[in-house]
Amino acid sequence: MTAFHSLREIPAGFGPSVVTIGNFDGVHAGHREILRRVAAIGREQGLVPAVLTFDPHPARVLAPERAPRLLTTLSQRLRRISSEGVDSALLLPFSLEIAKMSPEVFVRDVLVESLRARVVLVGEDFRFGHRQAGDIAMLRALGERFGFVVESAGAILRRGERVSSTAIRKLVQAGHVTRACRMLGEPFALEGPVVTGHGVGAKQTVPTLNLEPENEILPAIGVYVTRTRNLSNSSVEWRSITNVGHRPTFDGGELSVETFLLDPFDGDTPERIEVRFLRFVRAERKFDTPELLRAQIMKDVAFATRVHSRLERISG
Repeated sequence: MTAFHSLREIPAGFGPSVVTIGNFDGVHAGHREILRRVAAIGREQGLVPAVLTFDPHPARVLAPERAPRLLTTLSQRLRRISSEGVDSALLLPFSLEIAKMSPEVFVRDVLVESLRARVVLVGEDFRFGHRQAGDIAMLRALGERFGFVVESAGAILRRGERVSSTAIRKLVQAGHVTRACRMLGEPFALEGPVVTGHGVGAKQTVPTLNLEPENEILPAIGVYVTRTRNLSNSSVEWRSITNVGHRPTFDGGELSVETFLLDPFDGDTPERIEVRFLRFVRAERKFDTPELLRAQIMKDVAFATRVHSRLERISG
């Protein structure tokens, strides 16, 4: 994927394109439907499939006290968008200047002159321009004027629930990672560098990889069945089990994300990992001794191994 971080970075010969617009936090199942449609239109009409998104999130500029904590890092967002067949992304730096653009100026300067849009695909509740004055009806009228077609996408449901980034945030923070996975279309994941821990696990329980998450949302405190990927080598992935918590058996402390790999691990410790959360196992609790904690971890490992085997049979 080619990512442009400003309008100035877009080359003069870019496009013509089919563009979708949004924040795409989480890149959930609804977003994926839109992205696949963008890629399909691109193939059918010989257009460049493109996404227009914002960094930072507009609420960070307009109403920081109400800005949502984001499900995905920017790198996760771009990887997931790219996986659906979208070639280009404009990461428009959102500012007060951008916020003050009228709907017409936004369409003319960004969609038409910079991205050379021929098709624009948005959700039915899409709003744009200064004070969100523009809606999909106005976008269609401007499309007729400037020479592009507008398509709208309806809401996506999973088991009767409307898929949204807000709903997924609530599920993740409550520990309902399996339900979040259904809405996302893939597991919720944390990513970041592997950092040095306190050394307690290697000496008294089991050795772990200690993740310093870059995501703004964390799952509820507890133990989870996970899969862990080496971000510097995307072909390397391990079955794993992860504890999100404060290590109360060892008198607690700051929140940590500690992952125990169930598969054999050779070579150097990875510098960056992504931990994908598949299923909640149990709440974190304090044990009277490290030996009792280790015994519980072995039970958790046996449970996680059965879950992984079942999931592999289903996916295989």
